[in-house]
Amino acid sequence: MSGYKILQAEKQGVYVLKFIGEIRLNLCSTLDHLIDEMKEDQSFITVVIDLTETSIVDSTTLGLLAKIGIFAKKHRKILPTIVSTNEDITRLVLSMGFDQLFIIVEKAATDIEHLSVIPILLASEQEVREKVLAAHKVLMELNESNRAAFKDLVQALECDQGPASSVSY
Repeated sequence: MSGYKILQAEKQGVYVLKFIGEIRLNLCSTLDHLIDEMKEDQSFITVVIDLTETSIVDSTTLGLLAKIGIFAKKHRKILPTIVSTNEDITRLVLSMGFDQLFIIVEKAATDIEHLSVIPILLASEQEVREKVLAAHKVLMELNESNRAAFKDLVQALECDQGPASSVSY
């Protein structure tokens, strides 16, 4: 088994995403593409994000997860679910303000045999930079603590990128 992967299942508009291993910015294009698919899915109801086998989640991934939570709350008026049995991961998502966007539970979402592996998408350095910037802007909007924590990073990324681009949810 490789060091990381995302598994997915979907039935009648309910998505289940299972993150295994170290989930970092190298998966941001894959995750962002999946978010776009959810947004376009007229039958989308909610998503369950299973972090029970996740060892590390970086801030870019957290920003993309926040994007899912904001979308679901805004357009479906429902809070999606994060499942985390790892105290460190649970503490991290709570510190980011995810309790405003998700129901956070400590029980496994589904058996792994019901999920299929999502192919990893390759992205250019510029595409990754744009996704990292957008994800951190989402985190900054959640609370003042995040705004302070990621302000310098966002400014640095914006300087590398040129004029600030708009972020859409």
